Amino acid sequence: MSEWLVLALALVAATAVVLTIAVLSNRRLPDNDDPSETPDVIEYMTMMIGVIYAIVLGLAIAGVWEGRGAAQEYVRQEAQALHEVSARSSVYPAEVRDRIRADVDTYVTFVVHDEWRTMTEDGTLSDRGAELLAKVRADVTDYQPRTDHEGQAYQPLVDQVAAADDARSARGQSAGATMPGVVWFGLIIGAVVTVGLIFTLQIRRTFRELLLAGLFSVLIAFLLFLIWDFDSPFGRGFSATAAPFLDLFPGAAGG
Repeated sequence: MSEWLVLALALVAATAVVLTIAVLSNRRLPDNDDPSETPDVIEYMTMMIGVIYAIVLGLAIAGVWEGRGAAQEYVRQEAQALHEVSARSSVYPAEVRDRIRADVDTYVTFVVHDEWRTMTEDGTLSDRGAELLAKVRADVTDYQPRTDHEGQAYQPLVDQVAAADDARSARGQSAGATMPGVVWFGLIIGAVVTVGLIFTLQIRRTFRELLLAGLFSVLIAFLLFLIWDFDSPFGRGFSATAAPFLDLFPGAAGG
């Protein structure tokens, strides 16, 4: 299901529920009901609960956005490290250099076209990707430098492969959902309580009051949708992308 369809359904459902409850509850009020009789303490509690829930929503959005940004940074670090391996191998003999670059290109192509889909669907890395990166590591570490120039390039190349492996592991840890289930439980219960409290203020069926009630519920639903969408850094609409790999390895775009 498209993320935008999920958003549209959530907004429509939230608005429909709130407006329906508002209309039905208003029909049950007696003719002599006076909305100005709402105790001041209820208005104060409603305001405070709304403020507290707004803070919680803000922290949740900031957390998932930070997780999404960190996931994108791991991708950039991995792509940059592999690019350095490919570039610095130029000091090696042609057959060694070509083998290293070919294995790096094979790994990058696999990540962009196959492993990315695995992360999106399953939230995990693939064993094949680990095998291809291990092959790159073997290409670098198994070669014995023959000159001082090659010897000086050897350790930096090993370090870059290690950096790529570390970034890959971090990318795998970021592939799944970042929000614990208990946090989602609190967010949903908080949304129900916060929206439900507007009925304690005895809203009427006037266009202005129903409009404000509907907009308030739409806002809550939209913010929860944002948290849900950002919660999977590689799996939904506003997800991290493979752009760093494609920028540094244009040949991987064609598969």
